[in-house]
Amino acid sequence: MRIIAGRLRGRTLGAVPKGVRPTTDRVRESLFSVLGSVEGMRVLDLCAGTGALGIEAFSRGAAAVVWIERSKPVARALAAGLADLGIVLGQEHGLIVADAQSVLERWQAGGQGVFDLVFFDPPYASEQRDAILAALFASSVVGPETMVVVEGARRHPLPAIGGARVVDERRYGDTVLTWLARARAGGGS
Repeated sequence: MRIIAGRLRGRTLGAVPKGVRPTTDRVRESLFSVLGSVEGMRVLDLCAGTGALGIEAFSRGAAAVVWIERSKPVARALAAGLADLGIVLGQEHGLIVADAQSVLERWQAGGQGVFDLVFFDPPYASEQRDAILAALFASSVVGPETMVVVEGARRHPLPAIGGARVVDERRYGDTVLTWLARARAGGGS
């Protein structure tokens, strides 16, 4: 796996921890082509795994990236990979080792600030996916202009999510990327 564009272009992301299904280079390239510039954005990478989506955003100029990963061994590998790439964790960039839903529930009261872009790539058959999405849209981190990109499998379509609307959807083999945004007042899209 390699970083596709930006200041870290061509650098590798290192070994993929056991049990982690990384977003392929082809899907990441297509995703960022659709997104356009992420320069200056605050980015949240939920269920980060290898952290490839957040790292790609960092490479392309995101101002701040927060990775959330619940598996301690996977988070250790991610932290080592970030260090190898020279990404310093601290004020702008962070790695939280915890369950995404519990972090989002803590953030419901506010204080974290709004993210411009959220990547959500849970394990494909995750029973928590829908609850995490509900917690995400109930939290204060999704603002009126926030774009949420969900990666999933074609065989596990997303249900309707309260407070969210589908903006776009793209298929890449078995992988489906769905762009979500906060529902507009009055229920219009």
